Amino acid sequence: MSTLISADNTWALWSILIGIAAISIYLEQNYKWASKVTGAIIGLVAAMLLANFNIIPTAAPTYDVVWGYVVPLAIPLLLFDANIKKIWRESGRVLIMFLLSSIGTIVGVLLAFMMLKNYIPDLYKMAAMMTGSYIGGGVNFAAMAESFGTGEEWISALTVADNLLMAVYFFVLLAIPSINFFMRKFKHPHIDAVNENVNKEEGETLAAKYWGRKDISLRDISFAVAIAFIIVWISTEISAVLASVIPTGNFVLNLFNGFLGNKYLLITTFTMLLATYAPNFISNIHGAQEIGTFLIYIFLVVIGVPASIPVILSQAPLLLVFTFIIVAINMIISLVLGKLFNFSLEEILLCSNANIGGPTTAAAMAIAKGWNKLIGPIVLAGIFGYIIGNYLGIFMGNLTPLL
Repeated sequence: MSTLISADNTWALWSILIGIAAISIYLEQNYKWASKVTGAIIGLVAAMLLANFNIIPTAAPTYDVVWGYVVPLAIPLLLFDANIKKIWRESGRVLIMFLLSSIGTIVGVLLAFMMLKNYIPDLYKMAAMMTGSYIGGGVNFAAMAESFGTGEEWISALTVADNLLMAVYFFVLLAIPSINFFMRKFKHPHIDAVNENVNKEEGETLAAKYWGRKDISLRDISFAVAIAFIIVWISTEISAVLASVIPTGNFVLNLFNGFLGNKYLLITTFTMLLATYAPNFISNIHGAQEIGTFLIYIFLVVIGVPASIPVILSQAPLLLVFTFIIVAINMIISLVLGKLFNFSLEEILLCSNANIGGPTTAAAMAIAKGWNKLIGPIVLAGIFGYIIGNYLGIFMGNLTPLL
């Protein structure tokens, strides 16, 4: 389908992506309603509208650049304050909650499969793909599609359904902390900390208070960006080497290969080591969080682009129902188990986010809400999901045909 702006009009698409991100930040910091919705959701919804009204394409090389370059660069910038000595105890808690949330994905896939197996052909293939995707991420989605030989038309339709549900669910997760019912039923120390640490000047939104002007120099910008590029470069090179030299063949070797061969894990590890063992140097570099957050806003805009409602309604509406059931069950079980094991509302929501959307969307949510102490832990938990996603996806793909 033709669009007003073609997929190869790179300058126009970059202008739109960055322009939407900038406008979203402006609205969030200047209007109370936008602050409650968050700039992240505003940008995501704006992109969905432009794509569904055929203003911009749903796929373009520009979007691939965001996934391949903008997201990796944002991660080290956001982790400049991630002193591993301070967050190690919290990482363990978040990982446990992440695994509990993964149970919700598995139960959701089983329930959705049982309800729709007579209506969607070869649904066991989609069950494997969504198990991998809703515990790991896009790389697991692709791996399961290849492993079970899913047809291209089903992959395309399921991708659209996945993106649409992820966009809607991201909105729901961001909205939950503003609902009194959840605030009464769950503890929320990170929300309280944000509310206590901001300046209480009347008329100013929470986002504007948090992202107030800070002392920053040209040296800060140059060092922050340079370090981020170097970390991503080194991590990419080392992960490629490790993935090629570490053998596979059994569970342990496959685990090491997938773990050490993942560049996002190495990006996170190297940044956290630098923040931990060179805290004086890193802490004196101002502006890294601001730059990283702006890059994440661009990424969030791109998430909304592929959610073409006409495509999913015309190709495979039942796949939308399939993914909806999985997401809904994940949310319910995450909240129930999180409450049962005394996790905070912030930990529960971020872990559900990391399951459904991956570590990047979870980190984006933590940043959007100001839950900075949870950024490092949730990225680590989400990356762990990349590792176990393939194993659980293969397990579900072989189990569901027997049901």
